[in-house]
Amino acid sequence: TRSASMASGVLTMMLAAGVRAVTHRPVSSTAWRSASVMLAPSRVSASRLRGGIVSMSSAASTRDLVSTALAVPSADVHFSTAPTSASEWTGDLLVALVSQSESDEAVHAELSSELNALDAMLDGTLAAVIADSGFKGKPGDSKVITLPPKYGVKRVALVGVGKKPAADAPVSAALGAGLKWGAAVAAMAKAEKATTASVALAAGTSAAEIQAAMEALYVGVCSDERFKDMHPEALKTAEERALKLKSVQLLGAPSDGEAALAKALGMAKAVVLCKAMVNAPANYLTPTMMALTAQRIAKENGLAIEVLEKEQCEALGMGSYLGVSQGAIEPLKFIHMTYKPDGPISKRIAYVGKGLTFDSGGYNIKAGAGSLIELMKFDMGGAAAVIGAAQAIGALRPAGVEVHFIVAACENMVSSRAMRPGDILTASNGKTIEVLNTDAEGRLTLADALVYAEKLGGEEGLDAIVDVATLTGAVIVALGDKYAGLWSSSDKLSAAISGAATGTGELLWRMPLAAEYGDQIKSSIADLKNVGGRGGSSISAALFLKEFVKEAPWAHLDIAGTVWANGPTGYGVRTLYRLAEEAPNTEFKEPKKDKK
Repeated sequence: TRSASMASGVLTMMLAAGVRAVTHRPVSSTAWRSASVMLAPSRVSASRLRGGIVSMSSAASTRDLVSTALAVPSADVHFSTAPTSASEWTGDLLVALVSQSESDEAVHAELSSELNALDAMLDGTLAAVIADSGFKGKPGDSKVITLPPKYGVKRVALVGVGKKPAADAPVSAALGAGLKWGAAVAAMAKAEKATTASVALAAGTSAAEIQAAMEALYVGVCSDERFKDMHPEALKTAEERALKLKSVQLLGAPSDGEAALAKALGMAKAVVLCKAMVNAPANYLTPTMMALTAQRIAKENGLAIEVLEKEQCEALGMGSYLGVSQGAIEPLKFIHMTYKPDGPISKRIAYVGKGLTFDSGGYNIKAGAGSLIELMKFDMGGAAAVIGAAQAIGALRPAGVEVHFIVAACENMVSSRAMRPGDILTASNGKTIEVLNTDAEGRLTLADALVYAEKLGGEEGLDAIVDVATLTGAVIVALGDKYAGLWSSSDKLSAAISGAATGTGELLWRMPLAAEYGDQIKSSIADLKNVGGRGGSSISAALFLKEFVKEAPWAHLDIAGTVWANGPTGYGVRTLYRLAEEAPNTEFKEPKKDKK
């Protein structure tokens, strides 16, 4: 066919030796479009013992071997609001949110009018416990009280929420409070093995605080136990650990409380998905498993999806991405999902996630204390955030925005076929890259993914491109494990991302896209080199990525520090969703300067 012959013409411009180096002209837009439908997916074998590779088109019986990798932790808990007062509710666990006194001199907290009614029903038990224990209601304070059967409530838990925020306090204050007490309720419900629970909300609790709290509660009760108790003798132990909680009622919720609960559940499930993907070991979550997960999400949420195989990526000239993947046994998978809303579209954006399902470092192998090689399963945290955002956006369906989700998934391994330090790769925009360090591989995969993303905009161009990646250790040195680093070519896009993060409770800090460091990534024998100097290395990494976006407003989030904190965090899903939700009312593009 004409499409096949054009794509074949592109292939003849490549060297046959494993794409160690690719010399070609930039691929035409016609060949780019035709290559995506040129070839059928490849078949590979599966291994029960090591998790391992499996065909995208294999039979269901084969897929069962890796069902654990595709499983996502969940909790069968029903959230609702109830007109019942705290003094009338009956069940296993009643959580009373107690505010801290405005006076720092106060000996203990004071009960609100709503909780005074509950205390009267309990014959003054709450006031007595607060006074005797000096309970002040500070964030993190908690006290569980076991009650006699006559009260109809097995336990009452006092949870401190701190001082009431001022009327003009930023929304982040309410979000922070909600995240804390939501997590506390989850921990209590699990510890007390409660089947039913309720939360007596303080007067004036906002829908934003309720949403944040219920997200934290759902995420908190979802335990990832996919890799435990796989042998028959342990089934009893697993049953004993299983979550007992079935319902949570909010007492005294505002009129928009039900809507907040629905949104919280949609977001929380997406965050749990992200955490589950990051937590899965590399022999289970392979690039193929990631693609199968994306296919399931697309099917369940009405998204379009296309998965490109190695041959198709070769036809598109993705020599940078292919160079990273060529040392691995596991086949690469280039994933592209698309969300289109009902009704008119006013903004079109793309999210690009780094998808290294395992990073050995290649020939510059990660070795020695502090290398974190045993945690390099989380090097696909950016991809997990993007796929999690796809689930949230598909489920909650924000209006007016088209969103593309792109992941160049692969492994970076050592083998006789692996790229070597000193190799020169050619990216799909024609730029050549001298590989000075094979452990700076994420930017090489992102380079081709960014070129692919920008081409989706056509003549009009995308309104924004945001990449998310566990890219550099330097960002951890600079910002620690609480803040992600943000680089952007657009002040407007940067402000929009910062605002979205503030509205979700996720922390980030804008860093300089310092042109002064541009010489660090210039090569003497190629267009670019993949690493700069040690100083400012997270900046030079961002400058490298900028070389693969021509005109679209672009931003880069380095989440190397925030992706993991004694376990996966789910960082990025909330911010990406919020940015898409607000996109129709946001201007990302800078005004064009008049030519003189």
